[in-house]
This record gives sequence, C-alpha cells and structure tokens, in this order.
Amino acid sequence: MQVEVWSDFVCPFCYIGKRCLEQALEKFPQRDKVDVVFRSYELDPNSPQDQDRTIHEALATKYGMSVEEAKRMNEGVGQQAASVGLQFNFDRMVPTNTFDAHRLAHFAKTKGKDQALTETLLHGYFTDGKKMSDHDTLAELAVSVGLDREEVVSVLKNETAFADDVRYDENTAQQIGVRGVPFFVINQKYAISGAQPVETFSGALEKVWQEENDAPVLQDLSGGADDASCVDGNCVIPDNK
Repeated sequence: MQVEVWSDFVCPFCYIGKRCLEQALEKFPQRDKVDVVFRSYELDPNSPQDQDRTIHEALATKYGMSVEEAKRMNEGVGQQAASVGLQFNFDRMVPTNTFDAHRLAHFAKTKGKDQALTETLLHGYFTDGKKMSDHDTLAELAVSVGLDREEVVSVLKNETAFADDVRYDENTAQQIGVRGVPFFVINQKYAISGAQPVETFSGALEKVWQEENDAPVLQDLSGGADDASCVDGNCVIPDNK
C-alpha cells in the first residue's frame, strides 16, 4: 500500500497530519507493507526568502485580522499540535520561501534519507525556529540525518537541481485537484484532506487494505440448473428431463 502526502515545511497542519498518520500506522498490523511518500507543495511559491515580520504579523496580513487575533489563532493550533506530541514555538518561526527545502528533500530521497529529513525540517521550523531558505541551516539539518555536506551544498547552489521534481509534484497536485495541504492519497484511489484525527487515518488504512486485498466473492448466476461441466478430469452430462 502506498500513501502519498502533499505537504509544505511551513504548514502547521502538515506536521500535525503527518504525526496523526504515523500514530495510525503504529497501530496498523500491516505497517511494514505501507510505503509513505512525501510530495512537494508550496503554500506560497511567491513568498520572499527574507521577510521583516513575525509569523503572527504574516498571518494577520494574510487573513486581514489583528496581530492579537492571529496570536490567539496560533495558540489554538499550538494546542492541537501538543495533543499529538508536538511543540510549536510560534514566536521563533521565520516566515520564508520553501522551494530550496523541497529541492533538498528530493535530493535526500535519492539517498534514502527523505523520511528523516522531512521530519527534521518540520521540527526545525516549528520547534527550533530554523529558517527554511537559509542554505547553511538547510545543510546543517541535512548533515544531521546523514547526508554529505559537500553534496548538499552543491545541490543548494545549483538552482535547477531537483527543481523539476518539485514542479512535477506540484503539477500532479493541481491535476488531481489538491487545493490545500496536507493532502493524502492512498493507492492513487483514495483521498484524505487535512489533518484528520488518528482514528480517521486508522479507519482509512483498514478500509483500503481490506478492499485491496480481500479475495473477490463471486455471485453465482447459474440459475440452479444442473451443471454441464468437467471437474477433476471427469465430465458429467446432465440428465435433461
């Protein structure tokens, strides 16, 4: 079973949704048969790398509310994050562009380190206040999961490296109708939108596994007449009365 996850590294509900999915997978008997694949999605592709404002101010501007209202909204999101074991430090978060972080995640996939890097980047942004567009910061986080610094720096310096991979994910999201993240697709047939509760993911995993793996049950439409058939090398001609 494959679970594709479209998400962004500065999306709070993406981190919450990721953790809910993981907690559901911990309870799923066929966990070792589930392949989770993270796909790129930028909440704001035009976001500048350097912004002279806090995350509260950015949210207030985006939604046309006061900074105090934005802070209260973020507090609510922080409580939701805490309910699944995450710590969000909104006062330390740095609004920025995430394109290079997504490119780096695709590079990490070629080394089998994409899962570890995705978690590290999310934790870096939401908990530690790391800037997701700063190359030195990204390199530091990449090295912490076992990637080679020289290779990482080379990828980050080359603006075209893995750029097509990011755009491919984003174009695919557009084609299948993704309008917000997180967005989960199971076996390219079933969708879950948003940071749903653990129970929702658990139910979806069980449902898909059952539907995809249960042997089909055939309905007998023979009509009850004697069979004119051959079994085990013997053919029986029905007695037509």
